[in-house]
Amino acid sequence: MVPSFLLSVLNRLFGNESWRRLHAQAAFWVTLVMTAVLLGGAALVVVAESGAPHANITSYPRALWWSIETATTVGYGDFYPVTLWGRIIASFLMLSAITAFGVITAALATWFVGRAEQDVIRMGKAVGSHAREDAEALRSELHTLHERFDHVENLIRDKGSRSPS
Repeated sequence: MVPSFLLSVLNRLFGNESWRRLHAQAAFWVTLVMTAVLLGGAALVVVAESGAPHANITSYPRALWWSIETATTVGYGDFYPVTLWGRIIASFLMLSAITAFGVITAALATWFVGRAEQDVIRMGKAVGSHAREDAEALRSELHTLHERFDHVENLIRDKGSRSPS
């Protein structure tokens, strides 16, 4: 059972136009490629390590576990390559994983920042609209006050010109 928070995040991420954006596509393709690198690296390291003295990555399930713990930088140390080719594969796997996590993190950050930017733009438009409405109401009130003051001045002037001297 998938938590509802995760479902809502995935729905929001993939259920709208942002899926078509470059950063979402990049995250998808990097995840897909990284999965292939994990699976392929596990298969290659079994071949590279087979028959080596003191090798402890001797089966595909062990190699798959090793590739996942290496890619996630957990590195329990329970499995490790002992041959030159095994270490070259491990180096490639490590660099690929670091790059993949960087790209995925950047894609998610871009998505969140883009959403926040859209919210700020929407709020700015709303504030601008309210400010224009308030300015118009203020202009109208100011105009009304000027008319009243003009009327009061005229009354005072008229009364002053009619008063007996």
